[in-house]
Amino acid sequence: MSELRVDSGEIQLVVFKLGTEEYGVPITQVQEINRLITPTKIPQAPSFVEGIINLRGNIIPIIDLKKRFGLALEEYTANTRIIVVNVGKHTVGIIVDAVTEVLRLATVSIEPPPPMISSIAVDYLKGVGKVGERLLILLDLDKILTEREQAQLAGAL
Repeated sequence: MSELRVDSGEIQLVVFKLGTEEYGVPITQVQEINRLITPTKIPQAPSFVEGIINLRGNIIPIIDLKKRFGLALEEYTANTRIIVVNVGKHTVGIIVDAVTEVLRLATVSIEPPPPMISSIAVDYLKGVGKVGERLLILLDLDKILTEREQAQLAGAL
């Protein structure tokens, strides 16, 4: 959790929804947020990889977070977004149901994730942030893809 801390004692998060749960990722890892465009399928990609898109000359893989985390799948809507993020040394797009806000969260409001906070494995989580009565699940983007999956995607591009 130490990488969440900054000098000011707070972090800025991009908040998004997957189903009914709210998640946050550090804004420092977010490059941009785009409307959903249909990715081009790539052969032999992991099942949670929807395909690739051309983003201003850069080919980036698109990951459906619901598939990655084994959550119930729903139709994409007008609110569905692709958040372009840095994962390790790679840039990937993650599909989310909706981006709701950018907010500042005091680091003292962040607790380690309890073993069963959501249907997502604790391995993918950095912690849980309390914002009033709301709980934000803080994702560890660097753990969304294993090194093997990162290499597999890099090889497919």
